[in-house]
Amino acid sequence: MSINYFKNIFFIGVAGTGMSAIAQYLQGIGKNVSGSDRYFTPNTPNETREKLEAEGIQCFLQDGSGITEKTDLVVVSTAIEDTVYEVQKAKELNIPILRRSQVLALISESKRTIAVGGTSGKSTTSAMIFDILQFAGLQPSIISGAGLTSIIREGKIGNAKVGAGEWLVIEADESDGSIVQYHPEIGLLLNIDKDHQEIDELMQIFETFRQNTTGTFITNRSNKLAATLSVNGANDFAQNKNAGAGFTSENFVQNGFQIQFDVNSTTIKMNTVGKHNMENALASIAVVSLLNVSLETCAVALLQYEGIYRRHQIIGEKNGVILIDDYAHNPAKCAASIAACQPVAPKVIAWFQPHGYKPTRFLRDDFVQEIAAVLRPEDEIWMSEIFYAGGSAVKDISANDLIQDIKKLNKQAYFVEDRNMFVDVVRPHLTGQVVLLLMGARDPSLELFAGEVFKKL
Repeated sequence: MSINYFKNIFFIGVAGTGMSAIAQYLQGIGKNVSGSDRYFTPNTPNETREKLEAEGIQCFLQDGSGITEKTDLVVVSTAIEDTVYEVQKAKELNIPILRRSQVLALISESKRTIAVGGTSGKSTTSAMIFDILQFAGLQPSIISGAGLTSIIREGKIGNAKVGAGEWLVIEADESDGSIVQYHPEIGLLLNIDKDHQEIDELMQIFETFRQNTTGTFITNRSNKLAATLSVNGANDFAQNKNAGAGFTSENFVQNGFQIQFDVNSTTIKMNTVGKHNMENALASIAVVSLLNVSLETCAVALLQYEGIYRRHQIIGEKNGVILIDDYAHNPAKCAASIAACQPVAPKVIAWFQPHGYKPTRFLRDDFVQEIAAVLRPEDEIWMSEIFYAGGSAVKDISANDLIQDIKKLNKQAYFVEDRNMFVDVVRPHLTGQVVLLLMGARDPSLELFAGEVFKKL
């Protein structure tokens, strides 16, 4: 099977981040793409719909009207069940139905592909690789899980772009196991931490990712689990000079919202925060070196790197409070996000909305230990109730359970069940210079929430 077999492609759930990226890419290479989404309703403005239609992607209500005899492929996300009417109509018309990840696998087979894997940092690192290659004149393509600021400025969603070059950068997602479907020429493994699955299961998934990489496999030797899958240290990267990696970093310094570090004796400066972003940049450099991009070129490109949507996105500053919105949602990401904000202000107040009862239950102890370990005496962690996206979840855990566990470790931890009450309740704590960090994922209203919080400050 080849992506070339299909011309008229319909996406059920096209507004989703992963789905819209693939839809835009296929439209960009000349396919006739259309789609529907439950968030599309009559006479109601929808920014995603408007941007998709601006790309030439026709959007429909999720009522089946967009699927016809001319449709030769229907694409569904993992969230779309067989009971959905549009799926039933596609089956009645004998139209092939593929999952989003299967279509991405077909696309990647048609290009020289760089696949970015790991439990944290995939979107950011993919963006850095893309920006470096673009600056170097290689005209890459990208299919990402988040909008790149550099592409958003063009009036687009920002999570996909078709370039004239031969290289495609994709995120290889382990959360649904789809990473095992890809056969990239370059495979990058950033890290392995508990998230979605147990460690044993993750190790098997990433081992398959390594085996499926047809060319060079690059690992992070600073991460103990990822290091065990190393193939060739000369291609690897690490923050530790003694780790046997070909690319190493040192002399990290963060001043406010800028970081500086040396990679193999070349100084890199970036307008971002956190040691985790030094590691992401280091990984990007290891990848692009295989395409003969020099360290000097990387340094200039990374200085111009503008970041991605909802990754330490600065909303604004008001009354001594710097508001930052971040996509952090697993224990390692939340801890790294808090740590990255600590050099900015003497006090960090972090708010977190966990998503899903099963994932929160699965990661409860890890959330408690990771967050408690990173908090300084003056820092605070706040949580609102778990985001529930529907379904048959057993609601036998609350975000307050995590807060009470963190309190027992003598940390400042607070629960405010209704997030709409958060600003009113936290206001007395916003004294002096403070970073107010909002964290959470999967809830499409979090961007609006960040705007509401800023208005109330």
